[in-house]
Amino acid sequence: MSRIYLIPGLGADCRIYKNLDLAGHDVFFVNWIAPDPADALSTYAQKLIDYYKIQQNSILIGNSMGGMVAIEIAKLQPMAKTILISSIKSSEEASAYFSFFRSVPLYKYIPTSLLVKARLFVKYIFGSMLPEDQHLFEDMYKNTSPAFIKWAMGAILDWKNTIIPDNVYHITGSNDKVFNCRKAIGAQIIENGTHIMIFDRAAEINMILKGIIN
Repeated sequence: MSRIYLIPGLGADCRIYKNLDLAGHDVFFVNWIAPDPADALSTYAQKLIDYYKIQQNSILIGNSMGGMVAIEIAKLQPMAKTILISSIKSSEEASAYFSFFRSVPLYKYIPTSLLVKARLFVKYIFGSMLPEDQHLFEDMYKNTSPAFIKWAMGAILDWKNTIIPDNVYHITGSNDKVFNCRKAIGAQIIENGTHIMIFDRAAEINMILKGIIN
């Protein structure tokens, strides 16, 4: 039995993993905790290690922003395997818009009240979902602190990682509008998978995970 830690994406919690089949493993949810405004993803990763008592030589699975944080955790202590879903391993894999928003940080000037309403655009950005999945995603986003969302946007854009730890596995979709699959070096690509494929392509992801974990 493997010890597996699940880390969600921005605006989500570990309910995002509801369709993954990890039966037979010891699964722990790593939901977001309040950051210090000065935290980078690297310092925030250490806080998650301390808060959740994440044990080395375990398996990390991170979705979207959670994959970036998983990389930082794996840099701080050795992991048996680090698995990214709809995420990036380094800043070199970041989409072109990262550079623009680093230079023009519009997110800093968006009122926090509008950040909550931004969930209305997830269908366009993340991809189409079944009605029940859309409802779940909106509920997760609604229950995420706007202050956390604003901090996370800055921390993601400022991420300048160039180190990829050992035993990293990467799964992404060819239609991901958040992270460009063409930059995902060595990733296993699910054709027509969107950024939210963890919902509607879970059967394929489960097959890939089974091969990696077992």
